[in-house]
This record gives sequence, C-alpha cells and structure tokens, in this order.
Amino acid sequence: MPQRELAGDASPARPHLHALPGGERDAGSPEGHVLIDMPERQDAEDPLRAGLRAVAEAEDPAPAVEREPSAGDRPGRARALWTAAWPKLAAAAMALALWELVVLSGWRPEYVLPGPGAVLARLWTDLLAGDIGVAAAITMKRALLGYAIAMVAGVGLGLVLARVKVLRTAAGSLLTGLQTMPSVAWFPLAILLFQLSEAAILAVVVLGAAPSIAIGLLTSTDQVPPLLVRAGKVMGARGFALYRHIIIPAALPGFVAGLKQGWAFAWRSLMAGELLVIIGHAPSIGVRLQFSRELSDAEGLLAWMLVVMVLGVLVDSLVFGALERKIREGRGLTAEHA
Repeated sequence: MPQRELAGDASPARPHLHALPGGERDAGSPEGHVLIDMPERQDAEDPLRAGLRAVAEAEDPAPAVEREPSAGDRPGRARALWTAAWPKLAAAAMALALWELVVLSGWRPEYVLPGPGAVLARLWTDLLAGDIGVAAAITMKRALLGYAIAMVAGVGLGLVLARVKVLRTAAGSLLTGLQTMPSVAWFPLAILLFQLSEAAILAVVVLGAAPSIAIGLLTSTDQVPPLLVRAGKVMGARGFALYRHIIIPAALPGFVAGLKQGWAFAWRSLMAGELLVIIGHAPSIGVRLQFSRELSDAEGLLAWMLVVMVLGVLVDSLVFGALERKIREGRGLTAEHA
C-alpha cells in the first residue's frame, strides 16, 4: 500500500479501458473491438492498514505545533497558587474547627488545653516580638547542616553498597536496623561522647537520616530496568559514568522519595535533640518548647508546636514538592497521572 494512502490522500479508483470484441470501431482502437470504461479492480484493504489510515486521517498535528498559546489558554499565576493552596487551607480550617469543638466539649480545662484563638494570638505576639524568627533560624541552621552531612554520607554509603554486592549482603540488614532504631536511643551515647553540645545534636541527626537516604538510593537503583543498564554498557558507559548517565537518572524518582524520608527522620531527630540537649545561648525551637512545658505555659507550648508543623510543611512543599514536580514534568507526566 503506498504511503500516501495511509495518510488519507488516496485518490479514487481510476477508470481502466477494456477492449471488447464487436460493436462500432473507435478511432485508434483495434479492429472489431470497442472501448468501455471499467473501474480498476482493487483488493480488499488489510484491516491493520485501514486502522493506520484512519488514525492518520484523524490526527491533525498542525495546530499543536503551529498555534501559539493565547493568554486564556493557561491559568494565571494567582490561579495556579490558589489551586495548590486551597486544599491545604481547607485541611487547616477543618483541623482548627475540630480543635475548637474539643475545647468547647470541656474535655480538659482551658488552662491545660486552650482554644485555637488564644494559641494563634500568642503565636502572632511571639512572631512580632521576633522570638519565632530567632528560634527558627537556629533550628533550621542545625537541620540544614545535619541533613547535608547525612545526605553526603547516605549517598556515598548507598553507592558503595550498590556497587559491592558482597558488602551489601553483609551490611544490608545492619543498615535496616539503623533505620528502624529510634533517634532518642542515640542520645545517651551522643551525650556521653560529645557532652551537651551542638555535636551531640548533629550526630543524632546524621544517624537518623543517613540510613534512610542510603536505603532509598539502594531501593531505587534496584528498580532500574536491566535493559537500560545493558543499553548503557553497549554505548560504552562503564563504572562511574554508568551510574551518572544511566542508573542515577533512571532511579531519580525513588531517590527523591528517599531524600524526603531522610529529611523527615532528620527533622524528628533534631526536635528530640533540642528537647534533650539544652544549650542556653541558643534559644532554639526545642528549647522554647521545653521552657513552655516547665512553666506550664500551654498557649506557648501549642504555639511552638504549630511552628514546628508549619516549618515541616513549608520544607516539604517548597523543596521536595517542587523537585518532584520538576521530575514529573521532565518525564512528561501530567498532574493527572502523578
């Protein structure tokens, strides 16, 4: 079948001249024959080719390539932000309403469990006074430093275990045990080794986050299709180049999930460390929480707990959420398939 017929440009059947004996002679025709028009015989079209031709006729790629998107084709920036923010705002409103209902039920007196109005007012007061900014800066500095060290250690350990199968067989279970070990259990050893210092807090943060990052890297590399690895080797990728150009890009979604889980472990370890290791000259969020508990300041305690939760949500949305969206867009995955 000609290619232009598959594209829907097939011309109608052309008449074919057949000579039959008898009748009047026509100019240029053989003697004793007449010329009649008969359509050319065509064989039945193959069903597969017919389907391909139908698809080619239905497709119209020109508008998708040539048409310039107008201003009304894409939502505005404000609309996109609202679309992403309103589910979170609705969930927060539902949580506050449930909190208020629990307070109104009289389950606990208000000096033990204050309502959301009093707590939010206290939060606003501390924010204007600058206490929240100072404490958040100290805590986030520790979190970023500890997470950076954990990421370097976790990625290095994960790559080594992925390359050396014998070492992975020997240390794989140990790595899982380190991940499942509660971070609070590390603090007696950390305090014994580093005293009440910043190093004790950072050590526990690293020990809490690094195993999760390493396991996430290992799991994601195990899920890389072997066909991609063979194709990379055929094209000459070996050693570090194979991991850099083939394995790591293919394992990127799972690796980002491991990084996200590692951040969750690091954040929880840091909060536990700041509650246990009190450093007087560094009024971090954990120190403020501990002081509020010792002074029976329920409003301040709940206000600082909200600060911890808000910071966790912001990091997840602005860092890991944006990174996951970039990966989906790079792989051609829409929001409906995500």
